[in-house]
Amino acid sequence: MKAISVKKVGTKREMDDFVKFAGWLYAGCQYYVPDLEMDIRDTFDSRKNAGLEFSDIQPFIAYNEEGKVVGRIAGIINHRANEKWQKKNVRFGFIDFIDDTQVSAALLKAVEQWGKEHGMEYIQGPMGIFDFDKEGMLIEDFDKMGSMITIYNYPYYPEHMAMLGYEKEVDWVQICIEVPEEVPSKYARVAKLSKEMFGLHMKKLTNEDVSKRGYGKKVFDLLNTAYAPLFGYTELSDKQVDMYVDRYFPLIDKQMLPIIENDKGEVVGVAITMGSLSRALQKAKGKIFPFGWYHLARALKWKSEEKAELLLIAVRPDYQGLGVNALFFDDLIPVYNKRHFKWAETGPQLEDNIKELTQWKPLNPTLTKRRRCYKKKL
Repeated sequence: MKAISVKKVGTKREMDDFVKFAGWLYAGCQYYVPDLEMDIRDTFDSRKNAGLEFSDIQPFIAYNEEGKVVGRIAGIINHRANEKWQKKNVRFGFIDFIDDTQVSAALLKAVEQWGKEHGMEYIQGPMGIFDFDKEGMLIEDFDKMGSMITIYNYPYYPEHMAMLGYEKEVDWVQICIEVPEEVPSKYARVAKLSKEMFGLHMKKLTNEDVSKRGYGKKVFDLLNTAYAPLFGYTELSDKQVDMYVDRYFPLIDKQMLPIIENDKGEVVGVAITMGSLSRALQKAKGKIFPFGWYHLARALKWKSEEKAELLLIAVRPDYQGLGVNALFFDDLIPVYNKRHFKWAETGPQLEDNIKELTQWKPLNPTLTKRRRCYKKKL
């Protein structure tokens, strides 16, 4: 038995080890897409992460007897989510480890114990503070490129989870489509009817719409409404909305962010999409400086990849089933062709969200990259 030491991250050196460990573990892996190191650090900084107003978070780092880093994990208690769902859950996230069950067991044990100390009864994960954080351990398709919004992990990860007594709570899948040269006739027909019958129209945002006319908040208010019933979702606070709008809206090509309004000017649908940054993030190697910014800026400006990322799609509940999704496809397919995207891939979708999954049928979708949220009673 090797001596494995799991410590609460408390020093600069330990945080550096926590941030940099995944880059070492996945060095040479062509499918892994690294997080930006500054984003990881910001997650644990209450001045930069508004989610910490209602959540506790504790990073842990594992060392072997020679003092080498062999794993990391973070414990998370989202008090708002626990109150909403009437649960006492501690979440684990940022989990990475070498192929040694002593290490994975010690890491999870640390979060289990931390959760018990805070009165929790179950552990679940991988999850973040919020539903838009990365979540779900990859259990299939390890030979496919990851993305900026999803977790990639080695095939031995889910094997460890089974050996350690963790069970499935939910699965997510992603949907991959080949971008057609023309809008399928079904979408074009339904889009036309939706405009005529329900007074819906498309709007493309400008920077002024976001900064001066409050459309950033309107978009996230809609996301809060549409996603409220989904597994584990916690509504964003106003401070979180401001954080997301300031951080991410400037990066998105507004032509790839269609907004659907009704005849009262209310936002009833939104699709947030962008060109893939996977290759650019790999080249940046987790760092903005000295050269990472160049690779990211180049990918954002010149759209060098062939895949578009369908980050988020939301429709107000009272407008679901009225053709709003057809309006998205009717708008986005020509935009994607103009930008020479050949493929488009969604973010993780809950496998039991049948309404969401069936809307893709006319595009002959492929389900890919299954991810799992595990659970265990403490």
